[in-house]
Amino acid sequence: MFALEIIAVIVTLLIAVSIVWSTLKVGISPMPSSSKARQAIIQLLPEMGNKPIYDLGSGWGSLVIPLAKKHPNRTIVGYEVSFVPWLVSVVLKRFFRLSNVHLYRQNFLQADLSEAGVLICYLHTCGMTALAEKLKSERSCEGVLISNTFGLGDVQPEQSVQINDFYKSPIYRYRLNRDVK
Repeated sequence: MFALEIIAVIVTLLIAVSIVWSTLKVGISPMPSSSKARQAIIQLLPEMGNKPIYDLGSGWGSLVIPLAKKHPNRTIVGYEVSFVPWLVSVVLKRFFRLSNVHLYRQNFLQADLSEAGVLICYLHTCGMTALAEKLKSERSCEGVLISNTFGLGDVQPEQSVQINDFYKSPIYRYRLNRDVK
């Protein structure tokens, strides 16, 4: 019994160290969108044919999994740097047998986003600044960006909604290559 407790403590410590390390690396901990935010994001999704939906910072899979179930004919791509949340997402993907989900343990700033029809993110201010710079410099992504809580600096969104949560969080929708220049 003692050996099992030691293993549990070691595993817990490894998980904590992994999350702390990735938090220090990217500047924010993996934070899932609230259920109200997820609902608002899904409602703001435009009809984009079959173009892929990318979740930039897909975390624990709390958005990519429902999106994959709701849109089984669309490719859902998730990028996550933190190992433990990424692993949880992979396990959920396999558990629900979602062949339309592709999860990458990679920083989306180094990824090719040009195939995306929709980009979804819940990033901090510095992450949004870096994303805006990437989108402006590459100018290859045409579609929509939906952002939970944080805007793209001085760029005006095409649409925004305020969810009915404690913080009255905004959800922004931008038209790429039109609003983001």
